[in-house]
Amino acid sequence: MATLGGDAFEFAALEGAVNYRRALAREFAPHLRGRVLEVGAGVGQFTALLEQLPGIESLVAVEPVPEFCQVLRRSRPGPVVVEGTIEQVQPGTGWDALVSVNVLEHIADDQRELHAYARALALRHGVLCLFVPASPRLYAPIDRALGHHRRYGRSELRGKLERAGFDVLRLDRFNSVGYVLWWLNFRVLRQQHFAPRAVRWFDRWIFPWVHWLESRLVRPPFGQSLIAAARAS
Repeated sequence: MATLGGDAFEFAALEGAVNYRRALAREFAPHLRGRVLEVGAGVGQFTALLEQLPGIESLVAVEPVPEFCQVLRRSRPGPVVVEGTIEQVQPGTGWDALVSVNVLEHIADDQRELHAYARALALRHGVLCLFVPASPRLYAPIDRALGHHRRYGRSELRGKLERAGFDVLRLDRFNSVGYVLWWLNFRVLRQQHFAPRAVRWFDRWIFPWVHWLESRLVRPPFGQSLIAAARAS
C-alpha cells in the first residue's frame, strides 16, 4: 500500500465521490453473496456500501495501516477487521467473493497478490471483484505520489488474472470522461492534488449520466479504470 500520508489524502479528496462508489457497488452486487472478504478496506468508504448489500451474510475487512483499522472499527462496527494483508487471513477459510478496489496498483508484486486472492477463493470457487486504474499512458506524477506502481492495460490485466488461476467473467473499461479529465489535469497540466470541490461537482452532475450511458448502452473503448469479475477455478 501507499504511505499513510498519501492514502489519507486520497481518501479525504475522494470522500465526495458518493455516486461513483455506489455505481461500483451496483456493478459488483451480482457477485457478492455469502462470505465476503474486502482487501485494502482503507477507512471504510466502500465497506459501508458492502454492508448494505442483502446477499452478503458475513463481511471481513482487511487493512494494513493500523490507523485506518482504528477508524474502521469505530465507524463500521459490523464487519470483522483484520489488521494486515491477505496473508494474515486465516488459511483454509472459504470465501464466496473477494473485493479489491484500488489496491492492486499499490502492490509491487501484484502477480503474487492475485495468486493469494485465488487461493482464498478456490475452496468455494468464489469471485474476485477487482477495480484498478487503467491505461499506462495515463500514469502521471500524482500516481507516483499516491504510491501507484502502475496503471493497467486491459490485456495485461486479463493475462495476470488468468496466470493466477482465474476465469475472467468480465473485464470492462470504466469512466470514459474521467480518462479525459485525468489526462488533461494530471498528464498535461501535471497537477499534484485532487480538488475535493471538483470531485464533488463531477460526481453529482457528470458521472451519473456517464455511467448510465456506459452501463446501459455501450461499454467505452477507453476509461479511467478497469472493472473485472473473475472466478477462481
